[in-house]
Amino acid sequence: MNTAADVLAAAVASLDTSQWRPADEIAAAQRKQLVQLAAHCEKYSAHFRGRLRDARLTPADLGEPGGLGKLPLLSRRALQSAPDVFCTAVPRHHMPLSETRTSGSTGEPVAVKRTAIGSLDWLATTMREHFWHRRDFSGRFCAIRANIMKLSQFGNWGPPASLLRQTGPILGIPITTPIREQIALIAEFQPDILLVYPNILSAFTQHAETSGIRFPKLRQILSVGETLSPELRARTITALGVEISDIYSSQEVGNIALQCPQSNLYHVMAENLIVEVVDENGERVPNGKTGRIVVTDLHNFATPLIRYDIGDYAEAGPPCSCGRGLPTLAHILGRERNLILMPDGSRHWPLMGYAKYREIAPVRQYQVIQESREHVEMRLVVERPLTSQEEENLIAHVQASLQYPFAIRLSYFEEKIPASPTGKFEEFVCRAH
Repeated sequence: MNTAADVLAAAVASLDTSQWRPADEIAAAQRKQLVQLAAHCEKYSAHFRGRLRDARLTPADLGEPGGLGKLPLLSRRALQSAPDVFCTAVPRHHMPLSETRTSGSTGEPVAVKRTAIGSLDWLATTMREHFWHRRDFSGRFCAIRANIMKLSQFGNWGPPASLLRQTGPILGIPITTPIREQIALIAEFQPDILLVYPNILSAFTQHAETSGIRFPKLRQILSVGETLSPELRARTITALGVEISDIYSSQEVGNIALQCPQSNLYHVMAENLIVEVVDENGERVPNGKTGRIVVTDLHNFATPLIRYDIGDYAEAGPPCSCGRGLPTLAHILGRERNLILMPDGSRHWPLMGYAKYREIAPVRQYQVIQESREHVEMRLVVERPLTSQEEENLIAHVQASLQYPFAIRLSYFEEKIPASPTGKFEEFVCRAH
């Protein structure tokens, strides 16, 4: 019987081979898998069946060159509100299922059912990233993430790395920890590798620029969760003397694109996903042009994420000089979340507890604006007027999530909370000083 390590090792080995195939061969394999996926989803998802019917398409049509582009996009709003989107049956070898909830970059909370195959894809592509960047698995690893609830240290990195390699220890720091305390913990732990969100990295870089802090043993930084701007990359390299590897991922589909170790382009994980960069009409943009990112998860036989408009923006990239046939994105534009400013002047990542919003009230979309160190506006789009009890419960939940009893003012919008003048939307905006 194959162990989890055996299965993961086989998946990683397969990726190591497939990445060198010509681009047209990779695209042909994608279309073949897409037809199988679409046939399953047509049979078991009433919502997807309706999408095909309305577009006058069949699963086989999607497998033709250019066929996928004829299917209208799947919006986050549709995924959020469709009662019959999930497949009623899933192949046995794709079991068990798990569910993930995410607000993505738009502040619209959605739930997605994912399969064991999707989880394996995420683990395998994570190992691909480690191997691409020649990571020293014996090194000390520090991670600062939203899903770390308390300060913790373990003897190894955990899956997937610990399944295939002997690793050094890991330190997990909650993202809500004040920045100065994070810096002190990192200085004490002396990691070789640091995984961090760009907004936290920006705070570290600013401290390095103004106070001269250094992490002398740090060799690599992994940037996740947000857009890493070219400016922040350059500042960090100058201030900390460490190169950065950026990972573009989402809770809905896992790793989307990994930075090439040779060119710094972002290679799409094309064995698992079809990623399109499209204009306002849903048409692919040429290389060098910016558009919306649309993702098709080729292995999710539980939730038909086919032409899913994930809410981010990117620049379409050219073929990579490294020789890999994987498509590329030149730049991930996305958006950056702000740090919350606490009354005592400390800053940390704002956790707003979005996963429970729809358990409390029928929230379709939200945005939190910090107006001052004591006052917050919470903007909402709701399915119906909230009761006073629902409003009180929602406010209490947000206060608990933000870890301070801010005065929260609720304001309501009819269809959608407006984006900024640049067209970008941030679920949290700090205007306080």
